[in-house]
Amino acid sequence: MYISQQIAADAVNQVLSGRNLTLALPAALAVFPDATPQQRGAAADLSYGTLRFYGEANAYLACLMEKPLTDDRIYALLLVAIYQLLHDKADAFTVVNQAVQAVSKLKKPAPKSWAKGLVNAILRNFLRKKDQFAATLAKSEVASYSYPQWWINKLKTQYPSHWQAMLLTGNQHPPMTLRVNPKKISIEDYLQLLKRSEIAADHLGGQAVVLSKPVAVEKVPGFLDGVVSVQDYGAQLAAYFLDMQPGMRVLDACCAPGGKTGHILELSDVQLTAMDSDEVRLQRVENNLDRLQLKACLVVADAATADWYAGQPFDRILADVPCSASGIVRRHVDIKWLRRETDIASFAAQQAKILPNLWQLLAKGGKLLYVTCSVFNEENQVQVDKFLLQNPDAEQLPLPTSFLTHNVTHLHGQLIPSTAHDGFFYALLQKN
Repeated sequence: MYISQQIAADAVNQVLSGRNLTLALPAALAVFPDATPQQRGAAADLSYGTLRFYGEANAYLACLMEKPLTDDRIYALLLVAIYQLLHDKADAFTVVNQAVQAVSKLKKPAPKSWAKGLVNAILRNFLRKKDQFAATLAKSEVASYSYPQWWINKLKTQYPSHWQAMLLTGNQHPPMTLRVNPKKISIEDYLQLLKRSEIAADHLGGQAVVLSKPVAVEKVPGFLDGVVSVQDYGAQLAAYFLDMQPGMRVLDACCAPGGKTGHILELSDVQLTAMDSDEVRLQRVENNLDRLQLKACLVVADAATADWYAGQPFDRILADVPCSASGIVRRHVDIKWLRRETDIASFAAQQAKILPNLWQLLAKGGKLLYVTCSVFNEENQVQVDKFLLQNPDAEQLPLPTSFLTHNVTHLHGQLIPSTAHDGFFYALLQKN
């Protein structure tokens, strides 16, 4: 266990220093090339779990320590161990002993002689006084919900009836949801295929199927052959909202990693241009399309400029713009601690450049779907309202809802995160 704790502590420490977990975890794993698959899997679980409940674990540590630690590695290791003692099923005695062993194995620089004793004392003190501390920390929203206070305050203001549920949902493990390719197989036949493979699943709506328990993607029947893709149900709604007809010219702006790109082509035979500013990320789109045996015109370009544009307008544009990603925190637990309140204004400014630029590429009578994976109004309806004031030829249309199921709750285009889907925002704009 101590190797998994070490790896997780390294990853957590990197995130708290400003690095996203997608990069931090592989870097931490690379330090232990001989770690077993079980140790690597456990390290990933501990990394995600510790960051998911960092606000709580950090609050407990603040109660336990008389003065701050100068070694961030030891602090991160204590966070991991506290998370385990609060939320893991592992035996408390084992967690403490393994954490002491983990700190003794630290290198470059080696830990001070007092480190083992300190870790042991802090964790045993936690076990003795946990209930006492819990009563005190119940008054702290950061400790109770494990979000920054500014995030909590913003949701309170913007969602007075939903904020608590949104916070709690964001701390849950996300489901594994598949998108069935209708060009390859029907929903009914695929559900039967899962049943024969002894994989329990339910139909959410549309082409979405949710697995009762996640499985390795390579073990998902038909994945390698393009029969299904992994995609959140909320994200799958985009292709339906676009209201496409065969032969239309469609632009998927900011398309990477290509989930929505593939879905567009699965639903309709359109002329699709998929654009992204990052050439490496665009390669992922191409790989996804190859797996699905689908084709699009791929363009490396900035959605905030039009120097790549050949002059022929598009009938439909999907503007999946950069955002805070505040609606997908259960999948990206590091976002809560990497984002700053000032970042929201920065994303809003970027979106305000992209939206009018893409608008000029849209044909008269065409539709643009503005999309974020954020729950903050400044990036969503507030952004759209400003755009509508500045562009009299733009009209916001009601979202088509005939295909929505009871599992989707939305407020004027804002999907409220639930067990079924993440927190996406959609606004459908028509050019008159």
